[in-house]
Amino acid sequence: MEQGFFHQFLTIIAAAVVVISLFRRLGLPPILGYVCVGTLLGPYALGLVSNDDSIALLSELGVVFLLFMLGLEFSLPRMIAMRRTVFGLGSLQVLGTTALIMGLATLAGLPFAASLIVAGALALSSTAIVTRELIGRSEINALHGRLSVGILIFQDLAAVFFLILVPTLGSDHSSLDLQALIPTLLQGGAILVVLLVFGRTLLPRLLNEVAKSRSDELFVLTTLVAALTAAWLTHAAGLSMALGGFLAGMMLGESRYRHQLEADIRPFRDVLLGLFFVSVGMQLNLTALAQNGHWVLLLTLGLLLLKGSLIALAAWLLQRDLPNALRAGICLAQGGEFGFALLTLASSHQLIGSELHAQVVAIIILSMLATPLLIRFSASLSRRIHSPRTSSAEPALSAPLPADLEEMSDHVILCGYGRVGQVITRFLQPLQIPYITIDSDPRRVQQAAAAGERIYYGDARRTDLLKTLGSSRARLLILTFPSDNDALSALHGLKHHFPDLPVLVRTQDDSRLQELQDAGATEVIPEALEGSLMLVSHVLTLLDIPRDAINSHIDQVRQERYRLLHGYYQGGQPKRDPARAEILHPVVLPPGCHGAGHSLNELHIGAEVESIRRGDALLSGISMDTQLADNDIVILRGSVRAVERAEAILLAG
Repeated sequence: MEQGFFHQFLTIIAAAVVVISLFRRLGLPPILGYVCVGTLLGPYALGLVSNDDSIALLSELGVVFLLFMLGLEFSLPRMIAMRRTVFGLGSLQVLGTTALIMGLATLAGLPFAASLIVAGALALSSTAIVTRELIGRSEINALHGRLSVGILIFQDLAAVFFLILVPTLGSDHSSLDLQALIPTLLQGGAILVVLLVFGRTLLPRLLNEVAKSRSDELFVLTTLVAALTAAWLTHAAGLSMALGGFLAGMMLGESRYRHQLEADIRPFRDVLLGLFFVSVGMQLNLTALAQNGHWVLLLTLGLLLLKGSLIALAAWLLQRDLPNALRAGICLAQGGEFGFALLTLASSHQLIGSELHAQVVAIIILSMLATPLLIRFSASLSRRIHSPRTSSAEPALSAPLPADLEEMSDHVILCGYGRVGQVITRFLQPLQIPYITIDSDPRRVQQAAAAGERIYYGDARRTDLLKTLGSSRARLLILTFPSDNDALSALHGLKHHFPDLPVLVRTQDDSRLQELQDAGATEVIPEALEGSLMLVSHVLTLLDIPRDAINSHIDQVRQERYRLLHGYYQGGQPKRDPARAEILHPVVLPPGCHGAGHSLNELHIGAEVESIRRGDALLSGISMDTQLADNDIVILRGSVRAVERAEAILLAG
């Protein structure tokens, strides 16, 4: 390896660490951080990294692994289940957006090849950003989320076609070279058949042998060899190397080792993808951008409006649900990472100029920067567009309330009708306890209402809706949101308007238990901890412990707010939020350390001392006056950060 390339590589990695850390703190997608690193270090800014052949190779390998990641996530059964959305809505969106943008680009004077490439790049949306935001907001399974995912799947497949199409464009840039395209497609089909046959016969046996070795390194190496071999085969056949990466990922994605592969190669994959986006940022010509900044901003707004409107129209034609169609359009209005790959490939074939490349890349980047905010406010934006006269207030419910609700009292209000909510209602029904349910999934509401459930569509975080449901006369309100942020938002409104209403909150774990209680929750039920209590109950029962003693122990744990269950030795598991999650961590005090000879009161370590082991004995009656000694083992309890600070104080002061 040449020293010059090593110096550039080290500079990129070091800058990426700083910038990605900053972007994560700001809540921005890491992809944009990598692009900014490339832009700042590239030849058009600081000039610390040159866009030479080595960087170009990294860029090409990044594209290979970008599509390899897509192939791993490719699922034929999922495609069949979503075929109407994927192939119907997805094809309508890609073809319609590509045709319209291509027409506008042609009117603006661009040649055929450049118009097609620009249209194809802007027709694709950001799979990484959209899915990340939808999952973070627990909207991936909502109707607009499913519409967005279905379109993204087809866009990812269309990206592969565009990558095949680019090298076959005519040399005069005014038409498609059909004589070259047809053999290329036939070659691609033959390579596809060969790789699929290989993937379903020889590759599973190879993976079986590798798995028997129980070597993570060998497993990763085998995966890389399979991906790069497939990329070499498609390149030798005159196709894109990226297509080979996609086919290799699809082969491995169909195997039973898919999840292990994803876990093993994810860090390596993310680094390569990061390097690819760095190389993309290096191609951003800041001088050309500054000269045409007003046009770039104007075209970015035009892209968001045009593409969002087309997607919303296509989704409405398919679903006849305008609010969710509008939300899907808002979510997918941006450009995407596959647009970068397409533009990079087109530049390598001299199909678009550097200035046009820089402008289109800038449009995609700006639209991606706007995406998190657009998704966050997609609900309110869709309401304003759909009902401009009543945009200040969301319709409370999807159907008129029954007359007897005004007389209903001592009832239960159930917010959320997922798995937990449905289980609760199955116990309330035979006891003839009146209840009413609201949920934000329109399809689930429709299904449950058709089955006779008293359920309505609405957002349980809205206090005006809860007033309509008779919260002032209710006996209990239950929040079963999968997101703790949504539960906290609802609790703040409930505490202000209905301070006497008991509120039970279901949460997945205890990471934000105290915060939910402080916000006004009467009871917080962490599913993970209740599952542990149930397991303990069965264990003690099988050990012939009397039922009264078991119930007494479990009731005591609940009365103490699950304190006995807080904290655990984390081992190699990924940490949860270090500001909230409690762990147990032993600290051995070697002779001469700062903590030995001092009392806990003198040390001010911050974390809680769960216990102290001295020799073979466990000290009892620990207080702040307890003095530590050499070779003591101090078991700390607290958040990751608190435990780390306490350990530093105990060892070094």
